[in-house]
Amino acid sequence: MEIENTQPDFFGDIGCWSERTEVHKAASEGQVSELQRLIQSGASVNIVAVDSVTPLHEACLWGHTQCVRLLLDAGAQVDARNSDGGTPLCDASSAGSLDCVSLLLERGAMANPTLTSHTASPLNEACVAGNSDCVKLLISAGACLESYDLYLGTPLHVACVNKHTDCVKLLLNAGAKVNVTRLHITPLHEAAKNRRVEMIQTLVEFGANIYARDQNDRKPVYYTTPGSPSAAYLKFYETNPMSLQELCRLAVRKTLGTKVLKVVDQLDIPKLLISYLCYQ
Repeated sequence: MEIENTQPDFFGDIGCWSERTEVHKAASEGQVSELQRLIQSGASVNIVAVDSVTPLHEACLWGHTQCVRLLLDAGAQVDARNSDGGTPLCDASSAGSLDCVSLLLERGAMANPTLTSHTASPLNEACVAGNSDCVKLLISAGACLESYDLYLGTPLHVACVNKHTDCVKLLLNAGAKVNVTRLHITPLHEAAKNRRVEMIQTLVEFGANIYARDQNDRKPVYYTTPGSPSAAYLKFYETNPMSLQELCRLAVRKTLGTKVLKVVDQLDIPKLLISYLCYQ
């Protein structure tokens, strides 16, 4: 297979992609017929370009499900790593492609691949993209709720930073730690910075510490605009503590941890209580 020489192309901080094969090109552009022709002619589906990027990485990055299927059927390595340690599942999650994520998991992709400090987990990537269906699917596949990104923190931090309230709710209901910190910054600090009232309310209801101090010794309320709905909500909870009923719910959920969704449905209690424990 000849190597196509192109002009250097910069993609984020991954680096310079100066050499790509025709297989990479077809996969990245979603050219199904051309990719099929190349595979039938004997082209390798596991050939790597600069930074160890495979055609499967390319297809997943752009959400081309049919190309992903063709590559996997032809023997593409489902957990191939690029030079930063990222897998195709990381790229599919970053693209927010539910179909690609689902297909990769069906073919045995690891929901928790061992990654380097330069690469976010599939769940972190999905929280950046904000596709709640991808987040839900990865959680059901056993993705680690506390996977840590050196720059962004946990998936919950990532979802708050990127203003994805639906993802925040999914993570918390699955048992993600609400008061996890990154440089003393909690998810509630991030929600307050973004003035997301619904997100702030959700975090507080799940037990977020409104008094937590970050590296600048600032509480979440300090990042809101005085008199704004966000500030008013946080101020309200500073003077009005949770009810005993709410505290009991938090205690039960804390005890169950990440098993909460599986265990709650098996409890011999009224459905109304189950709904309450699951914030439904």
